[in-house]
Amino acid sequence: MILLLDAQLPETDLNAVLHTDQPAVFLISENECPILFETLSLHVETEPTLSGIYFCKAESQQDCIYGTLAVPRILDVLGKRYQIAFVITEQYIIDNTEFTERIIKQIRVKRAQQKMRRERFLYYFLFEMMARDSVLLESFENELMEMEDEIPKGISENVQSRLQPIRKQLLTLRGYYDQIMDMARELEENEDRYFAKKQLKYFNTIADRAERQKDRVSSLLEYAQQVRDAYQTMADERQNKNMQFLTVISTIFFPLTLITGWYGMNFENMPELKQGYPFVVMLSLVVVGICIWIFKKKKIL
Repeated sequence: MILLLDAQLPETDLNAVLHTDQPAVFLISENECPILFETLSLHVETEPTLSGIYFCKAESQQDCIYGTLAVPRILDVLGKRYQIAFVITEQYIIDNTEFTERIIKQIRVKRAQQKMRRERFLYYFLFEMMARDSVLLESFENELMEMEDEIPKGISENVQSRLQPIRKQLLTLRGYYDQIMDMARELEENEDRYFAKKQLKYFNTIADRAERQKDRVSSLLEYAQQVRDAYQTMADERQNKNMQFLTVISTIFFPLTLITGWYGMNFENMPELKQGYPFVVMLSLVVVGICIWIFKKKKIL
């Protein structure tokens, strides 16, 4: 698919592009890259391969700007990413991924009446690429709030298992936004003067947006840590209560153990041997009563 950088991004063919000076966007497969590069007399130092894309970056080369995008999937942040490779020259923007076609459709619908430039097209592309991220981050925030509300109610047994995947996804997203921010700054530097100076503000806007998303992710990570600490505090308090109960029980039965051990001895002249059973029972009840009274007075029970 070849699109002219004009309003509504009309489709065209290769011959029409080669005979005009109007910038165009090429959406091609990985196998078509060498043929198109040869046709356009374009030399790319790094061969575009989708399988080796793991980061978002942009680097200036001798004849072009070469970049890659590894975009996390909204429904599976920790899974396989959308992999995009792009090449920018003074006249062309070349991309090779199916994911791009969906973004192009969204741009056509939302920006149909606006005049396109390379800088504005890249801005719209990156903007649409991150458009649904706020919904994802809001879902994480709502889940963390729900877990925080469950902790005081004592229904938070699976907080640890629910927090762990959220933290992993947030860490992944924080790294992703950091890469987008660095890439936008690299494009804004405009080292090889591929972009008009007045249009560099678009890349600055993308960098600011990525930075805000990164800050929001960092805040959610801190919130997740607070929820984890609250759960740990509740678990520690519950464990302390259990230990206190066991200590009370042990304290009550310790004198009883002493009594039974004492009267378990075979003394010939002990007065209580003839009617020792009722006496030991009464003594044990008195000891238990005194222990309970002391514990209640000290507000331990």
